[in-house]
Amino acid sequence: MHDNTAKALAIGRALVADVLTPMKQCFVGKDEIVDLLGLALVAGENLFLLGPPGTAKSALVKELARRIDGRGFDYLLTRFTEPSELFGPFDIRKLREGELATNTEGMLPEANLVFLDELLNANSAILNSLLGVLNERMLRRGREVFDLPLVLAVGASNHLPEDESLAALFDRFLVRVRCDNVPDESLPQVLDAGWRLEHERGQPARALAVDDIRLLREILPGVDLAPAREKFVALVRRLRTAGLPLSDRRAVKLQRLVAASAILSGRTSADPTDLWVFRHIWDTEEQQEVLAAVVDEALAAAQSANPHPRARSSSAPDPEALASELEELSRRAVSPGSSAAATAQVRDQLGILAARCQWVQDETQRTWLQEKVAEIWKRVGSAP
Repeated sequence: MHDNTAKALAIGRALVADVLTPMKQCFVGKDEIVDLLGLALVAGENLFLLGPPGTAKSALVKELARRIDGRGFDYLLTRFTEPSELFGPFDIRKLREGELATNTEGMLPEANLVFLDELLNANSAILNSLLGVLNERMLRRGREVFDLPLVLAVGASNHLPEDESLAALFDRFLVRVRCDNVPDESLPQVLDAGWRLEHERGQPARALAVDDIRLLREILPGVDLAPAREKFVALVRRLRTAGLPLSDRRAVKLQRLVAASAILSGRTSADPTDLWVFRHIWDTEEQQEVLAAVVDEALAAAQSANPHPRARSSSAPDPEALASELEELSRRAVSPGSSAAATAQVRDQLGILAARCQWVQDETQRTWLQEKVAEIWKRVGSAP
């Protein structure tokens, strides 16, 4: 094994053991989000958190920055946020001399980890600049061009984009995950962990350096994706058939997430269990249940001597979400003038939901859902 590769894999192990694992102990019920932060960090992709205020979204990013000794920057966006609030004001002294120069000290252009709360409040004055920051890690202001040291950008909102102008901004966040309050029964652990974290924040916690993360990324192109290629392609096709839009561009970028998953599992070759990352590429809340079902089905047949822990089945299906999905399919099943292709798509999605319904724990809910499935099958054709 090449020296750089061996060193990078050692850094990957340290990232898991000394950064991600302690963070899971600090943030109760946020294991999945912590794993995705590590994944996005290694892959060089952006992460979007969907959830209400007060669910530790900014705290997670701040703690990650503290543990990798990185400069952090966080900001709450409003409709009136001006470019100078994010990127820095123009230098008054140089402005008097007729030179337009930005003072970036302590602002986003100098940060390694960036957290933008209420991201979807971004207005047109900062939108184009943000797109360049997120996509190219570059900022253009007038004649100035800044190459940014940014290694991870995290955006958050309590809603998904409704304005078409924000679709391009949301699209820059390949990884999406919900961030909710933990169940009431976990509240004592949350209080205990939060109290400890408050006392630890003033203490140095550096486990890795930003340059270590960059070394990890250098071996990303060397990860052998061939062992997972066939199932990767099959999964992309399956999702498209189920009506989940997945562009060629996003499919290509997903390979970086698969490679990062392999590295964090201590491997230089991918295997099908690394396809767990597909669970987190949804565009709408309604897609999450169907997406999880399709991915879990693909992973169920995957065999690996060293699987990623996240490859295990996702959480038990939500009966309310399943009922909502079935109601939507029921409406589409009786839509006048439905094409053969639309009917085939309904049948495909119905097959996926039917498989999820059998895992609902409550017998009464499960029976009701299965009866609803049978009712829809009668209208669109018999079950396969």
